[in-house]
Amino acid sequence: MEEYDYHHLHHVKEQSKSKKTLWITLLLTLFFTIVEIIGGLLSNSLALLSDSAHMISDVLALGLSMIAIYLATRPPNARFTFGYLRFEIVASFLNGLALAIIAIGIFIEGIRRFIRPEQIDFKLMLIIASIGLIVNVVLTLVLSRSMKEEQNLNVQSALWHFIGDLLSSVGVIVSAVLIYFTGLQWFDPLISMVIGAIIFTGGWKIIKESYLILMESVPSRFDLDDVRHAIAEVEGVEDVHEMHLWAISSDHYSLTAHVFIDDKIQPFCIILAINETLKEKYGIEHSTIQMEHANIHPHGDYGKEFLRHKEEEKSLHDLPITT
Repeated sequence: MEEYDYHHLHHVKEQSKSKKTLWITLLLTLFFTIVEIIGGLLSNSLALLSDSAHMISDVLALGLSMIAIYLATRPPNARFTFGYLRFEIVASFLNGLALAIIAIGIFIEGIRRFIRPEQIDFKLMLIIASIGLIVNVVLTLVLSRSMKEEQNLNVQSALWHFIGDLLSSVGVIVSAVLIYFTGLQWFDPLISMVIGAIIFTGGWKIIKESYLILMESVPSRFDLDDVRHAIAEVEGVEDVHEMHLWAISSDHYSLTAHVFIDDKIQPFCIILAINETLKEKYGIEHSTIQMEHANIHPHGDYGKEFLRHKEEEKSLHDLPITT
């Protein structure tokens, strides 16, 4: 019989709201992407084609996000002891990267069309862009409401995609109106390059946030010195070292630390107090605390220095008070 030791770990993420939201956005996006590609090709509008390229990335991004959410519900196993939560971050990183690459491609094509302007069917361009604006307003509102209920980096990255799409639709409409009244075709590549810059900004934000999680950096919401001080304040803790704090996924945090303790206090009581402090004060529910004594686990010069300071403090405390 196979034995499991994962029962105490809560490394799963049930996100019914996020799942339903992403299914709705995926189906609507897929439908409108097909409409926009056909419209972009018929009208020969770079702004419209750049928006459709962005919509293709949305479909891929939402697909990755759906996979991430389904994997996040799978429990840990002998190979993946943290479960599959981290795939959410991998998917977000790929989504952000797709946004950045698409933005660069739009910018390059915009420069080419500045050099060699092309004729555009502005009426068809305006009709498709107006439909796109309505679709993107609806999807952006749906995703925004979902973000308020469940924290998810994939939904956040999808939201950035659709904010980019919303701005793209506005840009395409503005471009079509300007071309109609001025006859200047270069407004199309100009607007598309502005759209590309906005898309790149959103992509970079997602890349940066997911990169920091993948590098297991301390989440921005925590002050490591403050957490260390809170642990040190627990009765029986004499020193905190070798402390690491990182995010497994969005809103799932882990902490490990070594502590020198007062051997006159029950270690289990100290561990319980530390865990309660971390949970109540910081929302950190998964922590691993190693109890140590500086004589047994000196950590090289660190433990020796700690003992020396402790002896000095004891000597100063024992000095007779003179008047």
